Amino acid sequence: MTDSVAEDWAGIAHPRADPRPRIACLVPSLTELLFALDLGDHVVARTGFCIHPRERVRAVAKVGGTKDLNLARLRQQAPTHLVVNVDENRREDVDAARAFVPHVIVTHPQMPEDNVRLYSLFGAIFGRVGAASVLVAQVQDALASLEAAARLRPRERVLYLIWRKPWMTVARDTYVAATLARAGWDTVPFTSDKRYPELDERDAAWREADRILVSSEPYAFGARDAVELATRWHKPAHLIDGEWTSWYGSRAIAGLRALAQFRATLAP
Repeated sequence: MTDSVAEDWAGIAHPRADPRPRIACLVPSLTELLFALDLGDHVVARTGFCIHPRERVRAVAKVGGTKDLNLARLRQQAPTHLVVNVDENRREDVDAARAFVPHVIVTHPQMPEDNVRLYSLFGAIFGRVGAASVLVAQVQDALASLEAAARLRPRERVLYLIWRKPWMTVARDTYVAATLARAGWDTVPFTSDKRYPELDERDAAWREADRILVSSEPYAFGARDAVELATRWHKPAHLIDGEWTSWYGSRAIAGLRALAQFRATLAP
């Protein structure tokens, strides 16, 4: 890995951290990645949504949520590094944290292939190059399996729902949509001004979709919701684990593999 690998999504090149960094992470997927890279003993702060690995994160101090950061609590943990994400965290919170956190690592993965860059970035900064390389090989293998499964089925248009009251879905420039595309599912609507557009009953997306997928997160859809939508719109509808499509980091490896199996079980 070259020095350029340590450049984050904000274009900031981060030097290698001291042997005992104090890391705060405001991104659930990446808190888990830090533990997967054997950096758990150095994670000093997390959000309440950072729930993996379940047993180990309980010992880490909570500093609010992804979008309601408690800056005073964060300061108390004296982090040397803060891991944030463009989509999940508020820019004003991140800018305020820069006043007392020496190194702010900005991430913005937009497709499953970006996990390679994530692993490499963290490996280079925190001295875990070998462990990161193992994860890189695993995620590349998982992605290849997903794309192989997709080739065995005709491509479909899917409406992927993440919320109700109002109904909400994902635009094509999101990580979720990019992951679904690797599975052979092209999301509708085809274009949107928002990354997470709202839908009403008149939206063409309901009619254009060949299949409806309801996600287990952030809204906790259940199997009953899928049955209701299948009946209403006269097309297949299924409950899907939201972690398979929206969690990057180390969880993406198992997620991509599970998505491949799920895709293979569904009849055209």
